[in-house]
Amino acid sequence: MKKNDGERQSFRVRIFNRRLIFAIALLVILVGAGGGIYMMKAGDHPAFCATCHIMSYYDSWNDSNLLVNKHAEEGLECHDCHEPSLSTQLEEGIKYITGNYQTPLEKREFSQEFCLKCHDDMESVKDATDFEESNPHDSHLGEQECNLCHNMHQQSQVMCAECHFFDWIDDLDDSWVTDEVKNN
Repeated sequence: MKKNDGERQSFRVRIFNRRLIFAIALLVILVGAGGGIYMMKAGDHPAFCATCHIMSYYDSWNDSNLLVNKHAEEGLECHDCHEPSLSTQLEEGIKYITGNYQTPLEKREFSQEFCLKCHDDMESVKDATDFEESNPHDSHLGEQECNLCHNMHQQSQVMCAECHFFDWIDDLDDSWVTDEVKNN
């Protein structure tokens, strides 16, 4: 009978160990999934971005005179333009943890097509910015990419000013580089 009791106890221990391992695995999965869902939801808010990124970017989004803040005032958040995949987020997280990134971060260039998803069409943009002496959106060089002049997280620069000087340049706010233009 002792052998039988030992087999029962051994059987109970094995069942208990399997249930314990299963319970621990299930707990790890639930915590991991819950944490992942939390991170994805938290990542939707720009303040979350500032926890990892070397973020003067959040400051410029939150409170500045730059173009990104003008977009923020219209209700846009980081992920409205920066649509990161899970693999991109993991890669960026690893780079941040290891310190393997450059400062400042490489500038992202969005195409005119991307900008026009929100900004109607180029004709509307031209109509909204027609200055008396010239229209920077109606260039003699043809249609240009928006990012040649417009910067989100730093001062924008008038590409036309590389060759031309127009009086309206003096009227631009300080979200634009104008001192260098006057020195040319």
